[in-house]
Amino acid sequence: MGSSNYNPKEIEPKWQKYWEEHETFKTDVWDFSKPKYYVLDMFPYPSGVGLHAGHPEGYTATDIVSRMKRMQGYNVLHPMGYDSFGLPAEQYAVTTGNHPNGFTEKNIETFTGQLRELGFDYDWSKMVKTSDPSFYHWTQWIFKEMYKDGYAKYVDMPVNWCEELGTVLSNDEVIDGKSERGGYPVVRKNMKQWVIDQQAFAEQLLEGLDEIDWPQSTKEIQKNWIGRSEGVEVDFKIVGGGEFSIYTTCIETIYGITFMVLAPDGETVKTLMDRIENKEEVQAYINETLKKTDMDRTELNKTKSGCPLKGIYAINPVNGKEVPVFIGDFVLGGYGTGAVMAVPSHDQRDFEYAQVHGLDYIQVIDGADTSEHAFEKGDYLGKGCKLINSEEFTGLTVEEAKEAITDKLVNMGVARRTVNYRFREWIFARQRYWGEPMPIVYLEDGSIHVLDDDELPLELPVLEDYKGKNGKAPLDNATEWKQYDHNGVKGVRETSTMPGSAGSSWYYFRYIDPDNKDEFANQELLKHWMPVDLYVGGPEHAVGHLMYSRIWNKYLYSKGLSPVKEPFKKLVHQGMILGSNGIKMGKRFPEFVVNPSDIVYEYGADTLRLYEMFMGALEASKPWSQQGVEGARRFINKVWNYFSNPDNIVEENDDKLTRLYHQTVRKVTHDFETLGFNTAIAQMMIFMNSATHEKCPKEFAEGFIKMFSCVCPHAGEELWSMFGHTESIAKESWPVFDEALCKEDVIEIGVQVNGKVRGTVGLTEEDDQDSALAKAKEVESVAKFIDGKNIVKVIFVKGKILNIIAK
Repeated sequence: MGSSNYNPKEIEPKWQKYWEEHETFKTDVWDFSKPKYYVLDMFPYPSGVGLHAGHPEGYTATDIVSRMKRMQGYNVLHPMGYDSFGLPAEQYAVTTGNHPNGFTEKNIETFTGQLRELGFDYDWSKMVKTSDPSFYHWTQWIFKEMYKDGYAKYVDMPVNWCEELGTVLSNDEVIDGKSERGGYPVVRKNMKQWVIDQQAFAEQLLEGLDEIDWPQSTKEIQKNWIGRSEGVEVDFKIVGGGEFSIYTTCIETIYGITFMVLAPDGETVKTLMDRIENKEEVQAYINETLKKTDMDRTELNKTKSGCPLKGIYAINPVNGKEVPVFIGDFVLGGYGTGAVMAVPSHDQRDFEYAQVHGLDYIQVIDGADTSEHAFEKGDYLGKGCKLINSEEFTGLTVEEAKEAITDKLVNMGVARRTVNYRFREWIFARQRYWGEPMPIVYLEDGSIHVLDDDELPLELPVLEDYKGKNGKAPLDNATEWKQYDHNGVKGVRETSTMPGSAGSSWYYFRYIDPDNKDEFANQELLKHWMPVDLYVGGPEHAVGHLMYSRIWNKYLYSKGLSPVKEPFKKLVHQGMILGSNGIKMGKRFPEFVVNPSDIVYEYGADTLRLYEMFMGALEASKPWSQQGVEGARRFINKVWNYFSNPDNIVEENDDKLTRLYHQTVRKVTHDFETLGFNTAIAQMMIFMNSATHEKCPKEFAEGFIKMFSCVCPHAGEELWSMFGHTESIAKESWPVFDEALCKEDVIEIGVQVNGKVRGTVGLTEEDDQDSALAKAKEVESVAKFIDGKNIVKVIFVKGKILNIIAK
C-alpha cells in the first residue's frame, strides 16, 4: 500500500477489464435461491452524438441501487439495451443511400463504449436492440396476436400528415402545427391507418394506477390523458331529415341550447352539403380546417372561428325547439360523436362564440348573473343551485335534474348513459423504412391476411432508395419484397412500419430471456422476475412509452402471457441536468454543453458519478458546476489517501468512530434505498471528516469502502484489493449497523415555560427544535403549564436551553 492521489487513467480501465473478463455482473436468471431485484433504466436511442451529461445521472442512480442490492443478497438483474429504430438513422439513409443499420450499429458501439467507461454494472450478455430481427420477431408476433384479438385495427381516420418527413405523426409528435423533429408543416388528412384500440384498456389502466408506486404527477397526467367521464349521448334530429348525436356531461343544461356545432371534417356535414345555402363559404372553412392539427383546433385554439350552415336546423329532443347549426374547427370529426351542443349561458367558449356570431343565451341554472360571462359547472356543481327555464325540471337541484332529465330522454329512446374517454386510438403505422415491418398482407379480394408464426421475423429488405415517393412509404420501392406468394396465398404486403414506441412497449420482458427463439420470454422466468422493481427515466414519457408499455402488458396479462398486471412497480423520474447558465443543455448554447467523456478523461468516471449524485435530489433539475466536479475529485482523493495508507488502519477498536460508523451505515443504507444519494454522500463526508483525525478499525474501513464503492466502483475495487482481497467487492455482503450503537448520548436540559423552569427533558445531538418541543410536551410538569395555551415562540439552543413562550 502507498499513499498518492487516485489515478483514474490507470485504475478505471483495469477494473472495467476485470469485470468484463470475469463476467462479474452476469446474472444467472435461473438462480431462484435468492430474492430477485430487477432494476431498469429507460433504454436510450443510440444517437450519433453519444451520451450527454443527463444520461449518467439516472444510470448512476440505478447502478448504486443494484450494487447495494447485490451486496444485500439479492440476485440482481440490471440490463441495458437500445431503442435503435429512429428517425436520425432513417434520414441518414435517405441522404447517403446507405442502409441505416450500419449507422445504428456504429452509434451503439460508441454508446456502449461510453457506458462501459462509466463503470456501470450492466449485464451486457442480456443486451437487446429493437432493430435486431431476433427482437422484432416478437414485436411482430405480439402485434399479430393483438390483431387476431381485435385490438389492432385497420381503420379510416383523420391523421397528422407531414409531407417533408413523408409520414403520419401522433399528436405528441406535433408541436404548434409542426413536426417535433425538424419543425416541418403538418396537415390533417383522412387515411387508412393501423391503430391500437387504447380505449379497450382504459378502465384497467385507471385501476392499475392505484397499485403502483409512481410519482403522483405522472399518475395524474395519465389519468387526465385517459380522460374518463360519465355522461349521456343524445340523438338530435335535423329538420328535413337526418340526425346526429352529442355526448355531454352537463345534461342539466339541455334546455339552454341555442345552437349546435358540428365538426367541419365530419361525415354529417358531407351528407348535408346539397341542402346548405352557403356552400362556398362552408367549403372554404372546411378547407382551412384541414390545414390544422388536432392540437391547433383544441388546446391551442384561442379564436372563436366558425361558419353557419344556412338553412340547417336541429331539433332539441327535450322540448322540440329548433336551433341553428354551425360548423366550428374546435369540434373534431374523429373524436367522440363529432358534434356538440352549445349552451352559451353555462359554457364560456359557447358564450364567446355566441357573442361573435350574435346568437341567443338562455340561462337554465340559477345562482349567478350570466350577462357578462357564463356560469359554468365548476362554479355551480355541488352548491345546491336549482334549474330555471327548464319546464317540469324547474326548481330541481342540478344533481336531481341530471338524473331526472337523463331518465326522461332514455325513456324516450333518444339517449344512452355513456362512459367516454378523452384519449383515442394509438396510431400504429409510420410511412418510414427504419421500423418493424408489419406482418400484414392485403389479399386480392381486399381481405387482410396475417403471416404465420413460421414466417416471422419478416425482415426489412435492403433498398437502393430509402426515400418514400408521392406520399407513399419507402417500402413501396421494394417491388419484389412487396409481392406475397406463400402456400398459394397471394397479395401485397403492408409497406408502413411500426412506430418507434413499438419495441419499447415490451422490451423489459426480453431482457429476462433475450436469446429465446421459441417465445418472447420463458414463462417460468417471467413469473420469477416480473415486475420491474425499480424503473428510472425521464418524465417526458408519461403519456407515450409509459402508457404504451402498460397497454401491451395489460394485453399480455389478459392472455396469460404476462404474470403481472403492471410492469413497473416503482417509477422514479430523474431531474434535468442544466448547463452552468441554468438553461437546458442543447444547440442553443453549445458552450454550456458538457460531454461526459471529457469529464471522464480529465477527472475519471468515479468523479463524474460522485458529482452527479451529489448535485442535489435525484428528481430535481440542477445546474452544472465545474467547481462541484473538482470538489468531488477532492473527496475521492481524501478517501483514497486515507484508506490506502496502512498507518491509518488498525485491527483494534477504540470506539472513537463506533457511533458515527453505525450511524453512517444506517443513513447510507436508508438513503440509497430511498434514492437520496446526495444526503448519503454527505453522511460519508461527515464520516471521513472524523476518520481523518483518528485511526480507523479495519472492520469500519472495509464497511465504508463497500458503501463508497457503489458510487465510486473503480476506487472502491482498488482499495478493496489493497486490503488483501482477491475477489471483486461487488460480491461482498453489505455492512450492517446496530441501532443501539447509533444512539447519541442523552443530555438532560431544563425546560422553561415563560422563563421559569418547569421540568427537565433528555435530548440527543440528533434532536432539533421540533423534536425537543414534542418531547417536552410529554413531560407532565411542563404539559400542565402549556395545555390550552397558544405557543407563540420557542427558544432552543442545543444542549443548553429550551424556553417555551405560551399565552
